Amino acid sequence: MNAPLCSTDRTTTLDQLERESFDIAIVGGGITGAGIAREAALRGQRVALFESHDFASGTSSRSSKLIHGGLRYLAMGDVALVRSTALERKVIFRLAPHLAEPLWLVVPARSRAGMLKLRAGITAYEKLGAVEEGDLHQNWGAEELAENEPALDRSIFKFACVYREYLTDDARLVLANLRSAATAGAVALNYAPVTEILQEDGHAVGVTAQCRETGRSIRVRARCVINAAGPWVELVRELEDARSKPLLHLSKGVHIVLHAERLPVRNMTLLQTRDKRSIFVIPRGRAVYVGTTDTTYEHGHDVWPRITDEDVNYLLEPIGRCFTGNPITPGDVAAAWAGLRPLIAEPGKQPHEISRRDEVLIGPANVVTIAGGKLTGYRPMAVETLTKAAEVCGLSLGPEPDLDTAPRLPGGDFDEPLTRLSERVAREFEMARDCADRLTRLYGTEAPGVANRGAAPLVSGSRVIEGEIDWAIEMEGARRLEDAFYRRTRAALYNVDSRNALVEPMAQRMGTRLGWSEAKCAEEVAHTRELLAADLNFRQSRKAS
Repeated sequence: MNAPLCSTDRTTTLDQLERESFDIAIVGGGITGAGIAREAALRGQRVALFESHDFASGTSSRSSKLIHGGLRYLAMGDVALVRSTALERKVIFRLAPHLAEPLWLVVPARSRAGMLKLRAGITAYEKLGAVEEGDLHQNWGAEELAENEPALDRSIFKFACVYREYLTDDARLVLANLRSAATAGAVALNYAPVTEILQEDGHAVGVTAQCRETGRSIRVRARCVINAAGPWVELVRELEDARSKPLLHLSKGVHIVLHAERLPVRNMTLLQTRDKRSIFVIPRGRAVYVGTTDTTYEHGHDVWPRITDEDVNYLLEPIGRCFTGNPITPGDVAAAWAGLRPLIAEPGKQPHEISRRDEVLIGPANVVTIAGGKLTGYRPMAVETLTKAAEVCGLSLGPEPDLDTAPRLPGGDFDEPLTRLSERVAREFEMARDCADRLTRLYGTEAPGVANRGAAPLVSGSRVIEGEIDWAIEMEGARRLEDAFYRRTRAALYNVDSRNALVEPMAQRMGTRLGWSEAKCAEEVAHTRELLAADLNFRQSRKAS
């Protein structure tokens, strides 16, 4: 049985953190910190993890949601990165099949020569990733394009190369890793920013963290402090040494969401922008999302970067150029998200030219900082960071878990195809099949446990069910309406027909479980509606101009 991510009783958790001594204190609750926590706990370390906001509230819930090797990095000559991440796709699929869905990615070509060039690159990519025969790429001509992607403009595209990539849910991958760490004994706390690196004789010996809910400040002892704060790593480095030098180049990535009927794609599709970058078009249930931009962000370490009219038009331009049908305008955008990529700075280069490599640094007080990297490579990054931490801080790590026998992530212990599990959930809980498909994709084999808490839709016509709210609180550490709405159920992103209607019913159910006052419930509703409005604020700026 997998443990809850953290106790709903904050006081008990705060007492435990202050009372016990830990081997490792991790700052940052995104995919990097979560991966390190799991790897360390499985290797016998006592782990405490602190997240300033909610788990996965930064970069790790704002990606393109793909487990992929990054074909474009092959063109940049970064073969080692491509090989590592391409191979890692298989590992993540084994650990959590529900969070690594193999799908075809269509790369259209204008000419036979362009098609041959694509085939050469994709063949090399498949060899690096040891792709099995049944998943090798396909070559489509006009007839296959007409049958499989009729919305593509075939007056432009005569051919396509189609290869396998894996669709994930980034935030839920973070939660699964954290819950796996908690099952192995780790203690994780969200809404608990680290305000101080404790030092003795010039060495880090723990952290001071402050609970945003209670206002209580706690001192937590640890033999090693690991800084895995993503775009915020520089702020944590300053806690260790105010003279630390800048490390990152922050890049903003924006995605927009459309109703599926406005852009009826059947497969993930790769398009090229006017400036020769690649963007993804990805169907997800009743929605299709498009992204991402890659522009320098100079406004600081924002949790909620602003989406501009320019961002949206940049993503819509290739849609209008490459697909048939009525033009899509900013007014058609039903949802959007933006996040910051913490790239290792390379002076003189634009964001899209900078490598997605990671780097481990040791600070003057022996704080171990991990920066950069890609979502797909989170587990090798965790191993790399732990190995360095063991050297620097004298940790006695247990053996690295064997990938074939290591415990799967929560929800990933399949003994039947996912489609069969979905059929069983639909039948057992008298649920519409598309609702069951969504539920099993998000929760895997834990879907029946979620539905047992309430299988009825939270609002009529929505695929979000009542039990998801209880599960988010009891098992996944949700403390605010935003947590459940954006990062647990994903209602804010893909439930384009009912997301506004879900806000108040979700708040009422959370309020009942968490003992919110009427005023607190109203505050949570107002806050979440503000976030929803901010997602689409570019519409207002467009009207104003």
